[in-house]
Amino acid sequence: MAVMNEKHDLLHEHSSDESTHVITDSQKSSRFSLMMAWWGVCSALFYIVVGVAMAQAYGTKNAIIGLIITIITYAIINAIISRYAIKTGLSVALFSRVLFGHSGAALATLIFFVTAIYYAVFEGHVIAVALVHEFSSIPLWLGALIVVLYSVPLIFGSVQHWLDKFNGILLPLYLLGLIGSVVYATMKYGYNGDWLDMGPSKIPEYGWWNVAVSYMGVWVLMMFTFDFARFGKKEDASFHSTITFGAPFYITAFLLPSLVGIYLVSIVPLKETTEAAVAFVFIELLGLLGLIFVWITQTRINTANFFLATTNMQAFFEETLKINFSKFVWAVVVGIVVFLLMLIDVFSYLFAALAYQGIFVVSWVAIALAHILNPKREEYFGAVPNVDSRSLPAWDFTGLIAWFISSGIGVLLYKTSWGANWYATATFISSFVIYIISVKVRFGNKS
Repeated sequence: MAVMNEKHDLLHEHSSDESTHVITDSQKSSRFSLMMAWWGVCSALFYIVVGVAMAQAYGTKNAIIGLIITIITYAIINAIISRYAIKTGLSVALFSRVLFGHSGAALATLIFFVTAIYYAVFEGHVIAVALVHEFSSIPLWLGALIVVLYSVPLIFGSVQHWLDKFNGILLPLYLLGLIGSVVYATMKYGYNGDWLDMGPSKIPEYGWWNVAVSYMGVWVLMMFTFDFARFGKKEDASFHSTITFGAPFYITAFLLPSLVGIYLVSIVPLKETTEAAVAFVFIELLGLLGLIFVWITQTRINTANFFLATTNMQAFFEETLKINFSKFVWAVVVGIVVFLLMLIDVFSYLFAALAYQGIFVVSWVAIALAHILNPKREEYFGAVPNVDSRSLPAWDFTGLIAWFISSGIGVLLYKTSWGANWYATATFISSFVIYIISVKVRFGNKS
């Protein structure tokens, strides 16, 4: 009987998908392969819209300063996270078991896959609307179906088997599209230096800080980083931490498209600043090439959205309901959910949900950093921690206390006029400090 159980465990280890087991050295990706797969995340029109919104609310100069602070912050945090993920081969799902227990970790994967689905809905909806805009004979439901039918098969391969090649081909086209749109818009409408002075008549005194805090709402990218970085080879850790997941990526993802967006909105007539409206600008400027550009931007980011939604949904249901379907099955499920949400007018609710989920994500990132930076981490947890759910508690209150208290603080502050500008910062600091104290209390007698 023991032999049979041992064979079953071995079979499960080799047949399971990426989300549910530690990535071994033999499964690691080459340097360029991982970089190209990850850089698919850098091309969402969402980043253009956010950059424009920051300039309109706080002024272009404050937006640029806030973006620089954001790039530095993201680069530092993701350098730490990526090195740890590369070293251990853990996913967010597995790492969260160490922080919160094997049942508590399910909440992290739930938040992760639901957030990834939300973003997939946003980005997919832009493509569907763009198709309808360019080809009026196509109904929205058909545009949404087309998006899902080609998006799901794109993630059937692993990171190193398909996503790298697909995004590697599209990256230069994306950059050319950004540059081409600026050149063509300038030729058509003429240069206007007013883009540097965009913003309200009375610029907020600390607008640059508000911009930086606003980008904390997209810290789910730290979780994205974790799940991609674990495919990196240990000898490539320095390259990935500084280049692949570092400042060059966020300059390309945040700063460059924001500057392009601010410039285009300042010279191209635009009634509103939404992802769909920005997509229409590119289509109006470049025609069919503009539609192709929109398809490139949204499809690249959606490879990551669909991939991470799938793997974390798989981890969640395997942990909670012991459903062991393959990644292929969960990819189809994600596709169906995305398609249905694209047909329902739930976008206002999704934005509100993302705001609250963002609080839990910021707290998760702070706890992850506190854990990784603990000088006695390896003494307490081991160089590669135990993630076997059979030998871990269902609920580890060392991390859960920090997660729920800090998230509660964030939610309460978010609802107040004063806290609206500080809730994310307060969430981060409180979760970091509480987790450090909780670990100290738990392992104090071992120090």
